Amino acid sequence: MSGALLGQLAALGAAACWTFTSLLFTFAGHRVGSQVVNLARLLLALVILALAHRTFAGEWLPLWAGPERWGWLALSGLIGLALGDAALFQALLFIGPRLSTLLMALAPIIATLAARIFLGERLALLDLLAVFLTVGGVAWVVAERQPSAAAPAGGRAGRPRFALGVALGVAAATGQALGLITSRLGMAGDFPVLSATVIRMLAAAAAVWLAALMMGRAGRPLRVMRREPRAALLIATATLLGPVAGASLSLVAIQNAPIGIASTLMALTPVLILPFGWCLFKERVSLRSVAGTVVALAGVALIFLA
Repeated sequence: MSGALLGQLAALGAAACWTFTSLLFTFAGHRVGSQVVNLARLLLALVILALAHRTFAGEWLPLWAGPERWGWLALSGLIGLALGDAALFQALLFIGPRLSTLLMALAPIIATLAARIFLGERLALLDLLAVFLTVGGVAWVVAERQPSAAAPAGGRAGRPRFALGVALGVAAATGQALGLITSRLGMAGDFPVLSATVIRMLAAAAAVWLAALMMGRAGRPLRVMRREPRAALLIATATLLGPVAGASLSLVAIQNAPIGIASTLMALTPVLILPFGWCLFKERVSLRSVAGTVVALAGVALIFLA
């Protein structure tokens, strides 16, 4: 199997993991709130990854990695997993999931441009066509208006909130894209994926929990988890799929495939989640959603054939 194909398959695997993760975190969030979910998932992911690193690499943390690697990978965790996710969670509150997801579809385009600027990566014309076809299909699906996803944009008081939500959505997409770029820089020379994931998660968890401590909210997740064992199980399962497996696969993807291609494939989560929304939440699947999915999958096929 070629390196590029491995990277593309890993990117698809990451998108699949994040699809199931988003469903499980949604169920858990309804029970305990998004802030508790965010704090718990990062801490649990760090514990799981450190245990895995101790098992397979013989030490809890990759202390042997040089300061430059630690710097790039820690910056990646801060930008992509801490600040980017925080911006996304707030955007979801301000403008709703549909528009927030649409803005996140900008991430592959931002990543492609950033990879060209910072890494000198240039995609062939056919690859660029596949990227825009896939992103366009995803955007077409998530841009469809649905009554249940209305954002609080009406009225004079709603305009600043809506504008801030859009800015946060763009910031989240930018954070995800730049997180991939800094990860690539930190993993130069075939640095082990598990070690890189541990460093990224450590930086993200430290930042989020430090902020929670400063705001006096660090004890709440532990109290809530003891009262809600079902939510704790949902969060644990979602953490294994998302911050552990999904994050690791995303690093395998960018290590072996161009960042523009990898980030495009990883942006397929809104399309992959459609059948689950129909089965679990009785959401309407329109002809437009089907057409957008077909366009996105055509772009994916072109990526693998290019």
